[in-house]
Amino acid sequence: MLSSVTKLAAWVLTGFLAILTIFFNMYLLLINQRNYRKSRKHRLNPADFIITAISLASISLQVLTYLWQTLDVIDTVCHISLAGAILLVLIYSVKFIIFWSTAFLTFYYGTKLVVEPVHCYTRIQEGIVKHVHTALAVIVVSGFANCVPLLSVLTYYNGTTSGLSDCGSIMPTDMTGLAYIFYYVIISDIVPGIVMVKCSISISYHLAKHLLDMKASTNGAHGPKLGTQMRVIKMTLSMVVVFIIFLIVDIFTQMTVVLMRQNTLALTVLFASIYTTVSAFVLVYGKKSYWKELIATYNLFLDEYPCLSSMKVEEVKTEPHEHSHGH
Repeated sequence: MLSSVTKLAAWVLTGFLAILTIFFNMYLLLINQRNYRKSRKHRLNPADFIITAISLASISLQVLTYLWQTLDVIDTVCHISLAGAILLVLIYSVKFIIFWSTAFLTFYYGTKLVVEPVHCYTRIQEGIVKHVHTALAVIVVSGFANCVPLLSVLTYYNGTTSGLSDCGSIMPTDMTGLAYIFYYVIISDIVPGIVMVKCSISISYHLAKHLLDMKASTNGAHGPKLGTQMRVIKMTLSMVVVFIIFLIVDIFTQMTVVLMRQNTLALTVLFASIYTTVSAFVLVYGKKSYWKELIATYNLFLDEYPCLSSMKVEEVKTEPHEHSHGH
């Protein structure tokens, strides 16, 4: 059980994380909107379109998370427990959308960065990548379709039955409810995790092979350079590492709720906020042009306040061999 002090601390921390998440994701949205306007066909490339979807979902998750935690802290006698339950279902739905969209982004980069794809998968990959908009629409619909049944599993008020003070708690009272929770964890957490790990292994293997080939061709005279492509590879692998760490924590907290019957939902929601903040930072940092522009804007802002000049960040210089890689 979480004490009221712990819940309050989680609520305050979520508020701080929400500011960071909204800042980074709004920055991504603004950059992508500018790219959309500049493009001749007024279309975003698939990677930017997926990132836009992730950014919108991340902002939505933070808003829903903060509202749910506010209700959890304020409404101690559960007068508006149904509102809390609906918010919780929406949080789980948006979390599903973020996870699968992130896995889809990793899959997309995997198809673009792997030089020698496995031929039996090539046609399937090409088909999916050509229909990015449709694939994302399916992810969004699936997110809500898979999470709506949670309303039947939620116990709106456990205070009189099991001594739990939370209004909307995922505490299955029968085997059907328990089976559904396990199904949700597998479909929303584990399966996208497997997709991301598979893609990261493919990228890592082909990257290592490519670097060895380059080193052999130059007789080890100098280190191989991949420019912006290398940065995208690092970003993709970093996203997978962040996801796996969060996945372990998320499954553990969900199991404490379901199996150990300890209501730690506030922590589950807090960890989701931490994940959206870190993943948004990784997405901004992973694109060199985005990161460079953010640092330049930050330094320009500090120019207005000379007393803060010591907080300036050294700007990244673009090397001659680097060029836009279309990601």
